Amino acid sequence: MVTQAGTVPVSPLRRVPVQGRSLARVNRMLDACAELVDEVGYDGLTTTLLAERAGVAIGSVYQFFPDKRAIVQQLTLRNVETYVRRLTSRIANGDLAQWWDAVDAAIDEYIDMHRTVPGFRTLHFGDVVDRHLLDDERDNDTVIAEQLSRVLVTGFGLTADPKLSFSLTIAVEMSDGLIKLAFRRHPDGDEAVLAEAKDIIRDYLYRKVS
Repeated sequence: MVTQAGTVPVSPLRRVPVQGRSLARVNRMLDACAELVDEVGYDGLTTTLLAERAGVAIGSVYQFFPDKRAIVQQLTLRNVETYVRRLTSRIANGDLAQWWDAVDAAIDEYIDMHRTVPGFRTLHFGDVVDRHLLDDERDNDTVIAEQLSRVLVTGFGLTADPKLSFSLTIAVEMSDGLIKLAFRRHPDGDEAVLAEAKDIIRDYLYRKVS
C-alpha cells in the first residue's frame, strides 16, 4: 500500500462498491465498526459482531473486507477524508484569513471529531491498531502531516518543502499527545490542556514556518 507523499493511502477494500446498495451496505459496516470499537475496543471487535450490528450476512463482510483490520483501516481512511474535507471547507468558505488560523482550525476539528464522531476517540488515526495502519511506508502521523501540508500549500500558498513537512510532523506528534492527555483527564477533553495545546502548536509553527 505505497502512495505518493501528500495523497490519501489506498483503500484496503477487496471490492469497491459501485452500486448504491453495495455502498450503503459498506457504510453500515463502517458505522457498526465505529460503534463497536467504542464499546468493546479493537481487541474485542470481531467480524461476527460487526455483521450482527450492521444487519448483514457474514459473507457480505468478507465480500468487501479480508479481516477486521481492513475494516478498521477503511474506517480510519474515512475519518481522514472527513477531517481533511471539514478543514478544506472552512478554508474555502473564507472563514480562515491566515495559515495560522487554519492550524487552530485543524486542532479544533480534531478535538470536535473526538467528541462527535463514533469510534474516533478510540481509534484516532489508527495508532491503537498499528502505527502504520494508513500506509506501509509511513507512520500514521506522517500521513496526517502530509495531508495538512497539502491543505496549507493549496489554501495559503506556503512552500511545499522538507522544512514544512518536518515542522508539521513535529506539530502533529505534539498535538496528538496533548489531546490524548486532555481526553484522559476528562471525557469531553480537559479545556485547560486543550487551550495549552493550541498555544504550544501555534507558537511552534509560527516560529518555524513564518
